[in-house]
Amino acid sequence: MPPANTIKVNVKWSGKKFDDIELNLDEPGLVFKAQLFALTGVEPDRQKIIAKGGMLKDDTDMTKLGLKAGHNFMMMGTAGELPKAPEKKTLFAEDMTEATLNKAMDIPIGLVNLGNTCYMNATLQCLRVVPELIQDLQKYSGGTDNLDSGSNMTASLRDLYRQLNASGHGVMPAGFLTYLRKAFPQFSQQGRDGVWMQQDAEECWSQLISTLKAKLPPHTEGKQNVISQFMQGEFTTTLKCDDALEEEAVVTKEPFAKLDCHISSNVNYLHNGILESLDQKIEKNSATLGRSAMYTKSQRISRLPAYLTVNFVRFFWKPTEQVKAKILRKVKFPFELDASQFCTTELQDKLSNTKMKLRELDNAEASLKRRQRLDKEAGRMETDEISDEQKAVQAAQAALESSLDPELVQDVGCNPSGQYELAAVLTHIGRTADSGHYIGWAKKGDTDEWYKYDDEKVSPVQKDDIMKLDGGGDFHVAYLALYRSRSFKAKSEPVKAE
Repeated sequence: MPPANTIKVNVKWSGKKFDDIELNLDEPGLVFKAQLFALTGVEPDRQKIIAKGGMLKDDTDMTKLGLKAGHNFMMMGTAGELPKAPEKKTLFAEDMTEATLNKAMDIPIGLVNLGNTCYMNATLQCLRVVPELIQDLQKYSGGTDNLDSGSNMTASLRDLYRQLNASGHGVMPAGFLTYLRKAFPQFSQQGRDGVWMQQDAEECWSQLISTLKAKLPPHTEGKQNVISQFMQGEFTTTLKCDDALEEEAVVTKEPFAKLDCHISSNVNYLHNGILESLDQKIEKNSATLGRSAMYTKSQRISRLPAYLTVNFVRFFWKPTEQVKAKILRKVKFPFELDASQFCTTELQDKLSNTKMKLRELDNAEASLKRRQRLDKEAGRMETDEISDEQKAVQAAQAALESSLDPELVQDVGCNPSGQYELAAVLTHIGRTADSGHYIGWAKKGDTDEWYKYDDEKVSPVQKDDIMKLDGGGDFHVAYLALYRSRSFKAKSEPVKAE
């Protein structure tokens, strides 16, 4: 439901009229401008909105304008209007604006926090590391004028990602936030003081993935869409009765969007937590015994997606305090993950040869890097002769490609090697899921550069900074991790040697 102090107003702009826009009178004028930016493409600082008593300012107190439902605003401003070219002069870094400096340094753009929306901002930034998702979103032809809120949310996300690619400064995700709250009212919760409440980033992630799976069209290389093909795996689940061993086991297959990493007193590493979550004891009725009995539910992966999401199950419901309390325990996670240990025997057999060949390629590349370093230190001149180390890399690359299982190669969007590299981490700081702060940490493309997405503030970080996110204290702790299938391209450039 919309906030209590909300009215619906109309806006006329450039011969068009936008009716029934929800205006929260408790928010300053800047938030309303952000809403109009999402609708018209006119950036807030270019908008001239005629209000009672003059032009609407960013800090205007909307409650003092005496507005009533159905009020008509007049707005002037041009979408995409370019600023006047500055005079040619030498521009030093200390003289640049933050937007100019970000563009000059090729730093990604952040998202403005619109009131406890860090959970959403961190989620959106982490998902940008999936290029297939971005590409299919850009092909989405729907608009934001549908009765279906999920379709509006999808179209708004497409437009928001376009703004992030084009802008040089923080982008306000007001439009997307509006449609997210309409599609999932739990994100519209407010406290007693009328302030938007903090939400759970994992819930936002799951709801967004579910919506995109339902709304995006099939991917160009298959019948399913990008979520089903590239971000969804398959479990083979075996249910066996512990109290009646003669009872036939029930085997089923079901899709999954993420792996859980349970955090108990025995879990110190990611793979331990995942394995613990795959085998559980449940109680259900036994047809053989005619009573309730204990069963072992064992899950193994029969399809690995190209992008694997891992959820660190850090929050649990604390009834005495009515909050989702947090487990701060340190759980180390790797930059490179071998997921074959979580798979069925059949899939392990298909992955084993490729796994071995990939290890051989890693060893060959390591030898080539050592050769490159020694040549550089010795000041050796480059020649056209191919070194033995280069030949070894080329041979290992060819062997790896020929080792791939044909069925897995045909399955577009799966991981044919079982080997992953870390691409993004979503962290939380605080003691409960509904408080604290969320931040996204993501790799930039195929580079080794990592960036910290703290709402509007984006900054480069070192690889070592990512390893500090494993918990054990009140610092930022990994909550979601996104792994992507390792590339089969050689990572070392050939070097000419004597």
